[in-house]
Amino acid sequence: MVAVINNDECVGCGTCVDECPTEAISMNDDNIAVVDENECTDCGACVDVCPTDAITQE
Repeated sequence: MVAVINNDECVGCGTCVDECPTEAISMNDDNIAVVDENECTDCGACVDVCPTDAITQE
């Protein structure tokens, strides 16, 4: 399982980027969070801090 970003719900706040312990999340040119599936350990830290619930674990 990995974190999955719902692009329609992401507001580009960057909270998940700051919280991710493996630096698996970055922001793209449209200021939307992107998950590097090779680095994501499915810890759920980003899911817990996302203010718009735009991140799920799948």
